[in-house]
Amino acid sequence: MIAAFFDNITAMIVLTGVLVALAAALPGTFLVLRGSAMLTDAISHAIVLGIVLVFLATGALSGPVQLAGAALAGLATVALSELLARTRLVAMDAAIGLVFPALFALGVLLINLFARDVHLDEHTVLLGEIGFVWLDTRPVMGAEVPVAVLSLGAVLALNAGFVALFWKELKLAVFDPALAAALGFAPALVIGALLTLTSVTAVAAFDAVGAILFIAFVIVPPATAALLTRRLGRMLALAMAAGVASALSGYALALRWDVSIGGMMAAMTGAFFVAALVFAPEQGLLAQALGRRSARADRDAAALVVHLGQHAAAGGAGAGGAAAADTIDALVTNLRWPEPRARAAVLRALDRGLVHRAGVRLRLTDKGAATARQLAQR
Repeated sequence: MIAAFFDNITAMIVLTGVLVALAAALPGTFLVLRGSAMLTDAISHAIVLGIVLVFLATGALSGPVQLAGAALAGLATVALSELLARTRLVAMDAAIGLVFPALFALGVLLINLFARDVHLDEHTVLLGEIGFVWLDTRPVMGAEVPVAVLSLGAVLALNAGFVALFWKELKLAVFDPALAAALGFAPALVIGALLTLTSVTAVAAFDAVGAILFIAFVIVPPATAALLTRRLGRMLALAMAAGVASALSGYALALRWDVSIGGMMAAMTGAFFVAALVFAPEQGLLAQALGRRSARADRDAAALVVHLGQHAAAGGAGAGGAAAADTIDALVTNLRWPEPRARAAVLRALDRGLVHRAGVRLRLTDKGAATARQLAQR
């Protein structure tokens, strides 16, 4: 049964995507909240330099030495970026933009100079090919398990253990590093460990899915979750769920449309983000538009109350046109509102209990009269 599962190509491709999504969301959530999400882009590109340097020094193309070298290259990128930013001559985003292209270009140059005939392909590092993960396997308890599944499963367990053990320290280091330092939690050390895990995750992911898909999984699902909630625990769960949904739907659509599996998974992270951007219940564009519309209706209702209050103070049903000042037609004429706006203002005032109808005319309630006096005093 277990062997049959690991022999299933579709299951292994989908499982790899799910593992990457889960492993990336754990550090990615904290990096997005900290405003350091683009460090993952720098790390993912800089590991090329670590890979080629380790190969030139040891001849190793895989194994723990390669993993360590690539991870150290990612950390070097972070350290150099922060060192450059501390000079106060450039901002942090500019420092990242200066460091990682230089390190990535150096790695590509070294490949072309000293490893031209070796299987070190920078395009594979960037783009990967998740559809081929089932080809590289290791025997485990009688089953041939893809190496990508083993490595990503181990990284996921490592990331989950770190987040569980240092949950309080991570929250303080991200939201209030000064308080964390005052309490003795060493926020710099905690963030350094988080970035180390991000670097290790990038190295484990790039061979199977490439740096681009890793970046998509580590940034976009947490950014999506941040639009949906302000609670950290819920945000982490939603980020992981969005990543898993992107992997599953991306694979299904890639098969349906015969396109790149990794590319479709990355595209689906963007699709879920756009959906959250538009439809998020509190921060979405639709909610903001409705909020602005509601605020305008409240302002119009207040203007209506003031208008009726002034009309009542002037004698109400006086001579001439004064008697018509408390009808919807009068609002259109006197306040120069389009009729739909006037009707919307009346409905809002009725809903708030500020006015009531007396035939075709509008009358202030006691609450409306008190509101009119308060607004007039302002």
